[in-house]
Amino acid sequence: MTDFKNYKVPYELAPEYSTAVAYFSMEFAIHQPLKIYSGGLGFLSGSHLRSAYELKQNLIGIGILWKYGYYDQGRNQDQTLKAEWYEKTYSFLQDTGIKIQVPVHNQPVWVKAWYLPPETFESAPLFLLSTDLPENDYLSQTITHKLYDADTAAKIAQMMILGIGGAMLVDELNFNPKLYHLNEAHAGSSIYYLMKKFGSKDEVKKHLVFTTHTPEEAGNEKHDYFLLNKMSFFYGHSISEVQALTEMDGAVYNHSLAALRFASEANCVSKLHGEVSRRMWGHYPNIPEIQSITNAQNWKYWADKQLYRYMEEGDNVAFDDRKMFLKRRAFEIVADQTGKLFDPEVLTIVWARRFAAYKRPDLIAQDLAKFQELVENTEQPVQIIWAGKPYPMDYGAISVFNSLVHLSKRFKNVAVCVDYELALSKRLKQASDVWLNNPRVPREASGTSGMSAAMNGSVNFSTFDGWICEFAKHGENCFIVPQADYHTLSIQDQDNQDLDHLFEILQNEILPTYYDNKRKWRDIVQAGMHDVRHEFDSNRMAEEYYQKLYK
Repeated sequence: MTDFKNYKVPYELAPEYSTAVAYFSMEFAIHQPLKIYSGGLGFLSGSHLRSAYELKQNLIGIGILWKYGYYDQGRNQDQTLKAEWYEKTYSFLQDTGIKIQVPVHNQPVWVKAWYLPPETFESAPLFLLSTDLPENDYLSQTITHKLYDADTAAKIAQMMILGIGGAMLVDELNFNPKLYHLNEAHAGSSIYYLMKKFGSKDEVKKHLVFTTHTPEEAGNEKHDYFLLNKMSFFYGHSISEVQALTEMDGAVYNHSLAALRFASEANCVSKLHGEVSRRMWGHYPNIPEIQSITNAQNWKYWADKQLYRYMEEGDNVAFDDRKMFLKRRAFEIVADQTGKLFDPEVLTIVWARRFAAYKRPDLIAQDLAKFQELVENTEQPVQIIWAGKPYPMDYGAISVFNSLVHLSKRFKNVAVCVDYELALSKRLKQASDVWLNNPRVPREASGTSGMSAAMNGSVNFSTFDGWICEFAKHGENCFIVPQADYHTLSIQDQDNQDLDHLFEILQNEILPTYYDNKRKWRDIVQAGMHDVRHEFDSNRMAEEYYQKLYK
């Protein structure tokens, strides 16, 4: 049984990574059976913990054990999206025996800590907090039920359990981290607990680092000071004290700005995001310079090792055969879900990630005449698969998802899958020849799905945004939609221009190469696999965090 009284990372540490770090994140996508994540932020923190384990870093994760997860994505009778919530139970989590009390609304809420040992899924140690305890009243029990609860007060309480509760847990464990790393500002309430612990803002700053993932000010959480104060978010500090500490007057508290004001080091998650972030936050005094550490995905977890082996051996026949096998196997899942039986010989385009308006899931289908011409072309046929989870209360995104479901009913080579989690994500990357990614530039901070797609023999086809800007060699390792003038054009004109370019590249470059020049296509696939292997493996990222942020 693990001893949690004087907790140490239970494996021999690499000396260059001996600095102790507690890494706070609202979601972790470690492995399919542990459903405590919604999308990119979770995929990123999951890969980070896997790399921390691989590199033997002195880092522990602090998260929340969501009883109902994010949501289960099922279907209504007409195949449209149905959000369902089921209780999850996990036999592989250890009970630490630790219970702490976090004040919420000036009332003590009991919080229990569960533990995911490193050897279970090959990840750094992860501690998960839950309020689902008989000692709590029903309302308090529900705080850790649903990830990103739509109710404002519930969401603030969740942030407090992660922030204040997580910082308390670290003390209970006697882990004594040199640094508290806030992955996004959700755990920002920890600042006020640490103020009591360390006694001054200057001391807290020595121990706090912050990562921002959001390239728009509107995307950063803001709440009313009086609501936060009423809920005990500031852990005994008055509103006037908090306003003085954060240099934020008025009625609105900006969680990201507060985290920046308390952090000794801060980073964003791609080079382009760095430029956007420095423009966005640059006019605020007394914040650290926002460095760039580009997001990445864990190669060991995501990559198809057979494909890599055949590529390294130069065995093209085995390489092509393996990709066909991966497509065929993934198409079984598509057939099971949708009744559509896809052909592994046919060029397969996949759009799969979180459904959000700026990611433009339905862009390729917005000109119906062109779309129909594309999917009905028998000379150079295509198959298209969509998947991804909209936020369950984002009715705009849900209606886009449902419109694609209805559209797919008209074509035997168009499918929409549900239950987009880690397992389906990996299979759809293996199913795809082309990984379509068309966010509105420059709104994608990083967008990592294309990295793991390339690790599975898929070619990125993307607008020039996020991590892609550091990877792209058009026609050599991917295909890029030329940049529209995003400063002067209206959103409608941007969309139209991007759509025209998207079809031009598909018809004039992608389809002819795939069907008429197999060797060139294989070269592009393998160049992507090669270029993503080290630069966009999360081992590089986890190493950079130690060099730049934890130094």
